[in-house]
Amino acid sequence: MRTWRGWKRIGRWGSFLGFTAPALLLILFFIILPALQTIALSFTDRQGDFVGLRNFVQVLSDPDTFNLPGFPPGPPPWGSIVHNAVWILLHLPLTIGLGLILAVLLDRVWGATFLKSIIFLGMVTPMIVGGVIIRFLFDENAGIATAILRAVGLTELGRSWTAYPETALPALILGSVWLWVGFSMILYSAGLATIPRDYYEAAAVDGAGPLQQFWYITIPSLRPVTMVIVAMTVLWELKIFDIVYTATLGGPGGATMVLALQMYFYAFRALEFHRAAAVATLLTLFTLIVGLWFVRTTRSPE
Repeated sequence: MRTWRGWKRIGRWGSFLGFTAPALLLILFFIILPALQTIALSFTDRQGDFVGLRNFVQVLSDPDTFNLPGFPPGPPPWGSIVHNAVWILLHLPLTIGLGLILAVLLDRVWGATFLKSIIFLGMVTPMIVGGVIIRFLFDENAGIATAILRAVGLTELGRSWTAYPETALPALILGSVWLWVGFSMILYSAGLATIPRDYYEAAAVDGAGPLQQFWYITIPSLRPVTMVIVAMTVLWELKIFDIVYTATLGGPGGATMVLALQMYFYAFRALEFHRAAAVATLLTLFTLIVGLWFVRTTRSPE
């Protein structure tokens, strides 16, 4: 009897390994091993000798990475790390706020599916194409955004935003909000469908108005969805590349340089593969911090 159970257990493990082994091998050879080689490369020089943290020191001391003397009130460039941080500080709350507002406004509204599909078009648009669209949106002659600004009297902002250091980074951030807000809207819409309507009916009986119901029922009930949106959005903001590459190529004058684009320039323009590996390792570290925060938050008793 015990022998039969043992063979049965071995059979289950064999089936498990048989189904998962191909995927595990692909992950091992195409993700884990290249990541480990990249980390090892970041600690060596061209000759393959171990240099410790020298590549990281050179990257972090590069003005393209940190240019804090020019930080506000001065215009960009501020360095790729600062630009990524500014992207997160502006893009994240705008994406979450607009996505939540749109999901609530379009909840149980006639034609909501059609409207949500239009808003979600930004997500299904290739980000390479999105960068080109952003460039045209804020163009002085062909841009819709600049035409609206001139129409309301803001003629100074009616110029090509991506051509000036003061406005290039805000243009990319605002454009990326349009491209990403559909993601948060769809997740919030799915989250709203899971909230029992009894909560709102009971709150209305107790005298709670729409704003009180939104603040005390909707927002707390959507907390797990918000955590997912925050984690996914921050990870996307950290590795942003294609929009910047097609819209500004990091310019003008490095005003829109981000970490992923800087890594690309190190590797394929300057052929400094060890510095590029150092930037990739920093990006990996930042994403691991976000991932660990997300895991701890989702596993908390609250």
